[in-house]
Amino acid sequence: MGPTTGAPVERREGRAKVTGTARYAVDYAPPGAAHAWVVPATIARGRVVSLDTTAALALPGVLAVLTPDAAPRLGDQDDPTLAVLQDFRVPHHGWPVALAVAETLEAARAAAEAVTVGYESEPHEVTFTAGDPAAYRPREANGGHPADRQQGDAEGRFAAAPVRVDVSYEVPPLHNHPMEPHAATAIWQDGHLTVFDSCQGSDAVRDALAALFGLPEERVRVVAEHVGGGFGSKGTTRPHVVLAAMAAQHTGRPVKLALTRRQLTELVGHRAPTRHRIRLGAMTDGSLVCVDHEVITHTSRVKEFVEQAAVPARVMYASESSRTAHRVVALDVPTPSWMRAPGETPGMYALESAVDELACALGMDPIALRARIEPSVEPDSGRPFSSRHLLECLREGAARFGWDGRDPRPGIRRSGRWLSGTGVAAATYPVLVSPSRATATAHPDGLHVVRVNATDIGTGARTVLAQIAADALGVGVESVRTEIGATGLPRAPLAGGSAGTASWGWAVHEACRELARQLAGRTGPLPPEGLTATADTEGTADRDSRYARHAFGAHFAEAAVDADTGEIRVRRLLGVYAAGRILNARTARSQFIGGMTMGLGMALTEAGPMDPAFGAFTGSDLAGYHVPCHADVPAIEAHWIEEDDPHVNPMGSKGIGEIGIVGTAAAIGNAVHHATGIRLRELPLTPDRLRS
Repeated sequence: MGPTTGAPVERREGRAKVTGTARYAVDYAPPGAAHAWVVPATIARGRVVSLDTTAALALPGVLAVLTPDAAPRLGDQDDPTLAVLQDFRVPHHGWPVALAVAETLEAARAAAEAVTVGYESEPHEVTFTAGDPAAYRPREANGGHPADRQQGDAEGRFAAAPVRVDVSYEVPPLHNHPMEPHAATAIWQDGHLTVFDSCQGSDAVRDALAALFGLPEERVRVVAEHVGGGFGSKGTTRPHVVLAAMAAQHTGRPVKLALTRRQLTELVGHRAPTRHRIRLGAMTDGSLVCVDHEVITHTSRVKEFVEQAAVPARVMYASESSRTAHRVVALDVPTPSWMRAPGETPGMYALESAVDELACALGMDPIALRARIEPSVEPDSGRPFSSRHLLECLREGAARFGWDGRDPRPGIRRSGRWLSGTGVAAATYPVLVSPSRATATAHPDGLHVVRVNATDIGTGARTVLAQIAADALGVGVESVRTEIGATGLPRAPLAGGSAGTASWGWAVHEACRELARQLAGRTGPLPPEGLTATADTEGTADRDSRYARHAFGAHFAEAAVDADTGEIRVRRLLGVYAAGRILNARTARSQFIGGMTMGLGMALTEAGPMDPAFGAFTGSDLAGYHVPCHADVPAIEAHWIEEDDPHVNPMGSKGIGEIGIVGTAAAIGNAVHHATGIRLRELPLTPDRLRS
């Protein structure tokens, strides 16, 4: 790669965002636009037996109230969470039972509140226990991972191990809460549907809408010009865009719809709660003879989703035997879905906490223990790693953090009423790549235009793709324009799984290399329309690799605990990552810090538990669901090591959006234990749990 790649180039859309000129999904204002508001179910399970819309329709400015007996019929689609207003069943609290449409947002909200709904409730269940008899083994976990994996005699080796750790951890339901809520503006015109949607991939939304409304794909256009965060919750088509399109079709008017914070918790996925049992068996020198990680979680009765939280244990450490298993209970809850680093985040919290407990049991330094159990190949598959520099991250982080000389004894560092301690945890995230298409055009005036239907969800994708293109073309980045964020551009996968830049960038790199070859062999001026090259990485990017491809990292935390109140303050967070070639130092650091901040919230403040009586999430807005504020976030350091990995993609890059969160909560929990001598095994780490 050339000199542009890796440089801290400012993101191209930055000025538009801070000045308010960047347009998000409901910033579009087509003439005659109306507004819609969801009427959510207030029971956890049952049926709607009556719907009185008389008072709502009598309000000024109200255009319609869509109900299951009057809403447009939808076609077949693979995702049952999108079958909204098609019947009167209520599968969970918050399920849409009607939709009010009016001239103004205020009138739509008033109309929704004026709809009277009668229900026939059925008994519901929204919580599970560790030994729940209704738990079953799913066919697979998220991402196509086998639900269970076993190597050797894990049970026997654990029983015979001289040093054993048998511990359980709990992670509560968590919510994504992007700054921009899920929102859409839908327009029907001459049998064509145009939607401006807050999503992580407009091609996938187009596919879903075409199937639902019985349209050829070429008659559906989806635009996602700017997206204010997603964290996985916008990775699949969500009900809001379907409802907006239904309302626009029914009324013949453009319709805007934005979900409320409370509706986000019930309609767009959440991180399901997980209960982990981890058993580690070791010899007295620290070598592992058994790793056993079992997870139980919940899914909805609408659609099965099982977070692959035991999968990281298949990747991380060498052991003579291992067992990893997932169990799931179907409940009357909203359907869970992706949340930043699904699987790795809750799974590594439990695993890295347990490894710290094993280090304490062995009397070993936690970094020395991880070095002792470092594998030479991926434990699960036996494949060589394309690159694995976890130990280098741990050592670099230890030097920067000042780990050497740490007194391992817990509960002895005190200043006034504050106890302090330090903790460490490892992180991993797989390298994922999907096929993508792209075009690159050289114009006579020296402009180079790259077109790919990537989605920039706040990561700086426009900028990084321009850098990749500039280096492949051998031109300055200022001469490259990127066109992204709308169907009709070359088809591309969604922004998710830390795979966006790797997937889109591969296609952009190939298109620009081909364009450079054409330009090098050409004499004379370019045609007025320019010269275009295309690329499609299908069959290349998705080719099986003989390598196990992962990014790795190390997290360090210093925590202070008030000995009187149990208040926890994180004073320092430091992360060091091995994530291939860093394509933009500025946006990469921002991504790492963002992930670590999200992990800080997971550790200390965030929880969205279920109210068993009403079947609803509690604390389902930003007043009750506490994401970290500025006062909670210490100075965070993010660093990386130079890593050359030729086996991942032509840029040598790995995903960076998710690995920042993976080890943060465990590092903080380990630091709290070091400060107090108390081992908390349930998140978040709150004062009441320390005091109990």
